[in-house]
Amino acid sequence: MEWKNMLRGIAMGTSDLIPGVSGGTIAVILGIYDRLIEAISGIFSRHWKQHLLFLIPLGIGMAGAILGLSRVIEFLLLEYYEPTQFFFIGLILGIIPMLFFEFRTRAVMRPVHIVAMVIGAILVASMAIIKPADTVIITELSTGTTILLFFSGWLGSMAMLLPGISGSFVLLLIGVYPTVISALSNLNLLIIGIVGLGVAVGFIVSSKVIRYLLGHFPGMTFSVIIGLVIGSLAVVFPGLPDTTIMWILSVLSFFAGFIIVRLLGRFSV
Repeated sequence: MEWKNMLRGIAMGTSDLIPGVSGGTIAVILGIYDRLIEAISGIFSRHWKQHLLFLIPLGIGMAGAILGLSRVIEFLLLEYYEPTQFFFIGLILGIIPMLFFEFRTRAVMRPVHIVAMVIGAILVASMAIIKPADTVIITELSTGTTILLFFSGWLGSMAMLLPGISGSFVLLLIGVYPTVISALSNLNLLIIGIVGLGVAVGFIVSSKVIRYLLGHFPGMTFSVIIGLVIGSLAVVFPGLPDTTIMWILSVLSFFAGFIIVRLLGRFSV
């Protein structure tokens, strides 16, 4: 099971490098979202060993993907932006039927749930028109930049756990995404450590909130999650390709993403 969790972590870590794509969405696709929330939330409980056995290989896979693929993602987003984004659009569209099936196992659909989905979708879709903050790559730390990077990691990790909300996009809005990608590409361990500490704290705090909501308000919580995922389509959509080759690559990438998520849905249990 450890190798499977490492592969799941690689998939989640790769998605978290891309603004607009949520590691939480990938966790839902892989069928481990509830287990992930439970494990992070319960890491300081009496069952901590059991949770760590689940989280450690997952974390190794995520860390390996984030450190090892940051340059690859930079290249793909620079040279093949539309095909890369259409791949994730295929993933997202492929997961939506699975999310509705999951909802039906938790609650009966009511008008209030539809309203929650619409609100969640609008909230995330509105991020597509928000102008990211002006960015400067931070290379030297001061008290102010250290605090900024820590809380950026905190906010980014909270977004990572919510399907449909991209932690990378939150970092982009704050203005520290180029700094984080540069630190990962150049192995600036000090900046990586500060952001990583914020991520760890954010994971623990937000996982407890999400676990409570899933336990006490499953229908409403999953309605919002579905809305967040649907709304993320507007954030990920890169516009129409300009050239024939990019059209072909984008269409192929879209269908590849859709097929992959359907296959993962069959074998994720």
